[in-house]
Amino acid sequence: QVQLVESGGGLVQPGGSLRLSCAASGFDFSRKYMSWYRQAPGKERDLIAIIDTIGSYINYANSVKGRFTISRDNAKNTLYLQMNTLKSEDTAVYFCNVGDHWGQGTQVTVAS
Repeated sequence: QVQLVESGGGLVQPGGSLRLSCAASGFDFSRKYMSWYRQAPGKERDLIAIIDTIGSYINYANSVKGRFTISRDNAKNTLYLQMNTLKSEDTAVYFCNVGDHWGQGTQVTVAS
């Protein structure tokens, strides 16, 4: 079955960086578009980044454009999200997504 396991979240100060990873299994990772979403407390889950099968098409939500970078390693079946210049409003649970499948999420907290 499809499994998505996020890691790399934590507590970071404003202006800091984190790198999230999503280890995928149970499907042909190299043939699927992959996405990152996030959900802040009391808010809906929002799409923040999407990448095609080889990284030739990438798109970001305006809120993270220029600060976050999505990438993938098809040899490792792993999706990444490099997050730089983090702000308090980036505090959320971050989820990896493929189709109807979700990981358990990883908490990112940006606070001093």
